[in-house]
Amino acid sequence: MISRKLILHITCFALSATVLKTLAEDTPPATTFTVGMGAQNAPRYSGSGERNWLVAPVIQARDGAFFFDSLKGIGYDLQTDNGLYLEHTLGYSLGRTDKNSTWRDGSAKLKGMGHIDATANTALAVGWSATPWLSFEGKATLPLTDGQGVHYQTSVTLLPLQNDTDTVALQSAALFGDRRYMNTLYGVSREQSSRSHFGAYQAAGGFYGVDSSLTWSHQLTPNWSGLVSADYTWLDDKAADSPIVEKRGGTTFNLAVLYTF
Repeated sequence: MISRKLILHITCFALSATVLKTLAEDTPPATTFTVGMGAQNAPRYSGSGERNWLVAPVIQARDGAFFFDSLKGIGYDLQTDNGLYLEHTLGYSLGRTDKNSTWRDGSAKLKGMGHIDATANTALAVGWSATPWLSFEGKATLPLTDGQGVHYQTSVTLLPLQNDTDTVALQSAALFGDRRYMNTLYGVSREQSSRSHFGAYQAAGGFYGVDSSLTWSHQLTPNWSGLVSADYTWLDDKAADSPIVEKRGGTTFNLAVLYTF
C-alpha cells in the first residue's frame, strides 16, 4: 500500500546505493549505523492537488546482509558475483485518512471515504546490477495484516556519477496493482459514494502509473552526508479516472542530513 512516503525515497536510495557500491567493489558491506533528519514536500495523497510538509527522523543500521530502517523496515539482501541480488523486507504502511494529516496520507477533501487501515507488509525485490552504474529490478509488496491487495513495480536505475563524495541516481519505475489494491487506493464504493460527494468508481487492475526520480547524495565529511531528490509520479487512466484524483501528476521533494558511524 502506498502511504505518505515519509522520506522513503531517501532511505531506499541509501540502501540501494550501498548494494550497488558493494557490487562494484566486490566487498561485503560494513557494519554501519546512520541517524539523521529529513524533510519532504509532497501531495497529501496519491492524486491530491494539495501539498504538505513533513519532517521525520531517519535511522538506519546495517550488519552485513541484514539491515534495519526506521521507515522501510527490517530485512536482508543477498548479492552474487554476477550482479544478481535479492532483497526481502518486513515493513509497515500507515494507510490513509479522510482528514488532513501531517504524518500520513490523507485530506479533508476525502471526508466520507473512511480510513485505509495501517498494515504490516512484506516486500520481495529481485534485481540485476548489469554494470556498476546500471541496474534492473522487479519488486512485489504484499500486505500481511489486512487484505488490501498486492502492488508491483519494475524499475531501472542509472548512476551517471559515482565517486568518493558524490552519487547521482536516475530511476524510473512502472507501477502495477491488482484489482483489490487499485480499488483500495483509487476506487469509490457505493457506500463511500453515499457518505461523500464522490461518484462510485471501480478501478481495474494492471499498470497504473510511472514513478521517476533524480537523487543527489553528497559526502560532506567521512561521517556527515546530505541528500536531495525530486520524484515525479504520473498516473495512468486506471487511477487518474478516479473521482478522488485531482491531478494525475505529482512531484515530491526530499532533503536529508545524515550522520554515519
